[in-house]
Amino acid sequence: MKTNYLLILVLILGFSACKNSEKEIDHLALTTRYFEILDTSKTSEIEDLLSDSLVTRENDYDYTYTFSKAAYVEWLRWDSVFDPNYKILNIAQDSNVVKVCVSKIDTRINFLHNAPIVTDQEFHFKEDKISAIVTTKYVVFNDSIFVKNRETFLNWMDQNHPDLNDFIFDQTKAGGLKYLNAIKLFKNNTID
Repeated sequence: MKTNYLLILVLILGFSACKNSEKEIDHLALTTRYFEILDTSKTSEIEDLLSDSLVTRENDYDYTYTFSKAAYVEWLRWDSVFDPNYKILNIAQDSNVVKVCVSKIDTRINFLHNAPIVTDQEFHFKEDKISAIVTTKYVVFNDSIFVKNRETFLNWMDQNHPDLNDFIFDQTKAGGLKYLNAIKLFKNNTID
């Protein structure tokens, strides 16, 4: 009789362990799917992965922002205008957090930074949805080049196209298209 109880207990514990490992695999798959969606700019598919609100944090800049799901989707539409390319360089599960090292390059980043930006990020989950993305470290980011190029660009725009200078703060798809147009204007008129 004791043997039966022991066998039942072992089976229950075994099934519980299987369920926990499935959740870990799901979080890794969820995070991977998130970057696949960003890379292909299929913003309509992102909503199923996100909780009702999404906290984003950048530790290096002590910056935190909470997006509604709709606002984050709009930000992704802005991002998609620049034809982003995301590459997962490393991904691992640590308890209920997925840690990712990711590289991103797009038209805007290439223009301002001249190279991909690489970050370490942590994905946090609530009820199997992404609830927070924390950029814990900028692995590759030359702040001085980025800021210098942005200032040169914005100064040129202020002098030559002041009517377009609102694009820098407009993180909607329309704002992204204005930003892209401004980059083209700058490149076409500053080439020696």
